[in-house]
Amino acid sequence: MSALCRDCFRRGDLGRRCPRCGSPRVIAHDELEQLSIAHMDCDAFYASVEKRDDPSLRDHAVIVGGGKRGVVTTCCYIARISGVRSAMPMFKARQLCPQAIIIKPNFTKYRTESRRIMAMVRDLTPLVQPLSLDEAWMDLSGTERLHGAPPVETLSRLQAKIEAEIGITVSIGLAPNKFLAKIASDLDKPRGFSVIGSADAQGFLATKPVGIIPGVGPAMVKSMEGAGYRTVGDLARAEPKELVERFGANGLRLSDLAHGRDNRPVNPNEERKGISAETTFNDDLHTFADLEDKLAPLCERVARQIRAGGVAGRVVTLKLRGTDFKIITRRRALPVPTQTAKTLFAVGRELLAKEANGRSWRLIGIGVAELIDADAVEHDFFAGAERRALVEETAVDKLRARFGPDAVTTGRALGAKRTSDD
Repeated sequence: MSALCRDCFRRGDLGRRCPRCGSPRVIAHDELEQLSIAHMDCDAFYASVEKRDDPSLRDHAVIVGGGKRGVVTTCCYIARISGVRSAMPMFKARQLCPQAIIIKPNFTKYRTESRRIMAMVRDLTPLVQPLSLDEAWMDLSGTERLHGAPPVETLSRLQAKIEAEIGITVSIGLAPNKFLAKIASDLDKPRGFSVIGSADAQGFLATKPVGIIPGVGPAMVKSMEGAGYRTVGDLARAEPKELVERFGANGLRLSDLAHGRDNRPVNPNEERKGISAETTFNDDLHTFADLEDKLAPLCERVARQIRAGGVAGRVVTLKLRGTDFKIITRRRALPVPTQTAKTLFAVGRELLAKEANGRSWRLIGIGVAELIDADAVEHDFFAGAERRALVEETAVDKLRARFGPDAVTTGRALGAKRTSDD
């Protein structure tokens, strides 16, 4: 059986401890040196960055999130012992872990660290597909000659380099495909390295709940369990035709994944699904004017991210969460792809007007979907008004980059400030 020491990188038949350095951190698997698809996931990324920057936080429970009415963005593993989880309402997280230190998210800092990590990853292979700031798939097929080592060693060295140079830990899953690699990366967190091979994939999956399959949310889990499919093994034993009859075209996908099959390539050019921003209010809001004031700065934030990413959006999405925690979303396709806060606010405002009927809301969000290359906007015959707004907002971007974020304040923001001051 092939094995690798994750501390001194010795390969061979190592036993339970490395004979060279004595480390127990040994990876062993029959397919270890043949696998090349990996998923890397930073461990409690935002909280880890905060602990790195403030060593006094090291032994404390840390929750990154916003306000008493917000939700948990992420939390460290100490907080998770108390039951705190991402996306949990802050009031519940405080109840579960009252001793936790709450830190407001600093996404500018997190994006900077993400870029450093992804640059290290892309030094190993051009086939990198980020899923978010803190996770990505990689395909290291054919890189053995380049790095003088099989992918498992290259990935272990990457893991050590990130920890030494960035100051945070990552977990890695190695497998024959993307589905299994992502599952593997979550098996031994934090600072883990897990392997799932082709031969053992179906046996490993058999006892897992169907909710482990990507895209199978709570509603679908309930439906599948009602039909007798509680485990992935139940799906694997079913005939593909039976699954298609029950779940439509998705039935074939469920059958493939249940057998550990996933033919999706690692695609660096896969289109991002969207960019969005949201805010949770300290107190419920119900008037159109108050909601509108919260919407405006979110539109500016999303527009800046769109421009920075060199993309434009074809669809505007509005998100509202009621006091019962139920979420509604409204979408509108645009005649011209947008990069501007002006368009986002105009469309978002119209969508909001239909929902601001006196009902109380606790959260509002705005986003764009169906992203395309921004160059497409330049050649659109009907994009004149969008181009003019883009020129104005790009000029503001440059001024803020040179003189600071408060160097230029929009008229809308000034109006909102005057209202709050009055």
